[in-house]
Amino acid sequence: MTTRIGVITFPGSLDDGDARRAIRLAGAEPVALWHGSHDLEGVDALVLPGGFSYGDYLRAGAIAALAPIMAEVKDAAAKGMPVLGICNGFQMLVEAHLLPGGLIRNAHQQFIRRDQRLRVENATTAWTSEFTAGQEITIPLKNADGGYICSSETLKQIEGDGLVAFRYVGVNPNGSLDDIAGLTNERGNVVGLMPHPEHAVEPGFGPSTPAAMRSGIDGLAFFTSAVAALASSAA
Repeated sequence: MTTRIGVITFPGSLDDGDARRAIRLAGAEPVALWHGSHDLEGVDALVLPGGFSYGDYLRAGAIAALAPIMAEVKDAAAKGMPVLGICNGFQMLVEAHLLPGGLIRNAHQQFIRRDQRLRVENATTAWTSEFTAGQEITIPLKNADGGYICSSETLKQIEGDGLVAFRYVGVNPNGSLDDIAGLTNERGNVVGLMPHPEHAVEPGFGPSTPAAMRSGIDGLAFFTSAVAALASSAA
């Protein structure tokens, strides 16, 4: 049976179509879901995509975290469903308290767009199992509110429990504490990150590599990891 991964569209979502394409390239079936619904339509995993949900009013992701469908997202995550939050989706996950901390305006107060090097810190999650710990990957980044913050006590817990999923390498583009680019929960089914893996899944459209321009597909492993994790749990 084909793995079905839902992508939730919120008012202001920009990358939901890209996420659905990435899911299709990973061999799964993308399912379009709507923020105002309470029906997850029987999907096996969920993606909260990038964009500017509700115009990023109040705080980025804060209003979307209260959308009707988020009640179902929280319940599904608590039951172990894989959930990936990308950029604005990561902001939603922290606002919904599915991941700790918060995200604020970039340290230099500007929107930033670049191909960003990351180091994989945790390769045991549902979304990172096809990476290896310490592996460096390149994923496009585009955000204005990507500065990760938390209390000193929370930071100590995150680091001690191995909940940092990704760190920025080479440059910290937004002033995030400890170069944190992405997190996982303790169970490993919920992952959020600021860079956009769905923009690095197909040759000719991703980051440039030493091999060729626009040939980078490091982002595809996020989605194939989820497909493999779900297949393994169903076996």
